[in-house]
Amino acid sequence: MVKIVSYKLSWPEEFREISNVLRQGLGKMAIRIDHIGSTSVPGLAAKDIIDIQITVASFSDPIDLAMTKLGYKQPEGVWIDHCPLGSEYMETDWAKLFFNAPPEQRLTNTHVRVQGMANQRYALLFRDYLRVHSASARSYAELKRRLIENISDPKMYPDVKDPAVDLIYWAAEAWATMTEWQPGPTDE
Repeated sequence: MVKIVSYKLSWPEEFREISNVLRQGLGKMAIRIDHIGSTSVPGLAAKDIIDIQITVASFSDPIDLAMTKLGYKQPEGVWIDHCPLGSEYMETDWAKLFFNAPPEQRLTNTHVRVQGMANQRYALLFRDYLRVHSASARSYAELKRRLIENISDPKMYPDVKDPAVDLIYWAAEAWATMTEWQPGPTDE
């Protein structure tokens, strides 16, 4: 059962511990390792699962082999992120690799995305926008709480949440243009 919990002060440190292990195991294949998603936004309620984005130059690197050596498992399926409605990007701009954490590690969702692709930028922009816009972050947390309380089929959670996330994304894109936003340093 999906559960939304209050923000935990331990999340940033837990991310850093995991990213250190990833950095050692992946070396230069990982251009960046970022804490993304709701657990990366101070004060934001979230599922108690840390989202991590590993940025690579391309999927041709043996990243899947290196992740497997670290104990990560790739669930079956073709992994692609939700493309915001009205976006001019192609579906291939949203491709990714996805890994579940090793059994001895705390729960994470680990996304591997190619540098410069739409979904790699999206995750960082979304995080940074919510870090700066606390009212939007609070509204997003309330949306997630209400979805969890009112959706009987947990598989429907992302399908219902995605259009609302698109609203935040388009506001974040306008903010990025206005501020000339660029991704900052990683949280490692």
